[in-house]
Amino acid sequence: MTTPDRTRPDRSAYRVWRTATTRWSDDDVYGHLNNARYFDLIDTAVNAHLHDATGTDIRRLPQIGVVAEVSCRYFAEMGYPRPIELGLAVERIGTSSVVYRVGLFQGDPEGEGALASAEGRFVHVYVDDTDPARPTTPVPELIRAAVAPLVV
Repeated sequence: MTTPDRTRPDRSAYRVWRTATTRWSDDDVYGHLNNARYFDLIDTAVNAHLHDATGTDIRRLPQIGVVAEVSCRYFAEMGYPRPIELGLAVERIGTSSVVYRVGLFQGDPEGEGALASAEGRFVHVYVDDTDPARPTTPVPELIRAAVAPLVV
């Protein structure tokens, strides 16, 4: 029996889930998911959760989250035509920022899809969208309440 790779997260590392479909155009010339698509999926997982959990259009809030950092670690190829399951967790809630982790899984959850094919890190910093200078501001209570249950 082999020891699992501890740097490659499993499904238990995430708190909420959503499924994304893949499209023919998502694959690159080499036949696997294009790097840019990973970042689309990571962004969508975070912002769709915020929309669903708050019940509001987060783009219309006076304080908005702007992306300060995004990265992705790749573990296994993914691609069309199989769906991708996106797991979301919060690593840290600060005064003016939230650090998310998004796991991307493809395949049978009991087999090849038990471990993440990729994991994204996504940082929102909250700014005052009513001020043209957009100074940082505390994370709005509405957002804090939506992400607090996701802290791991």
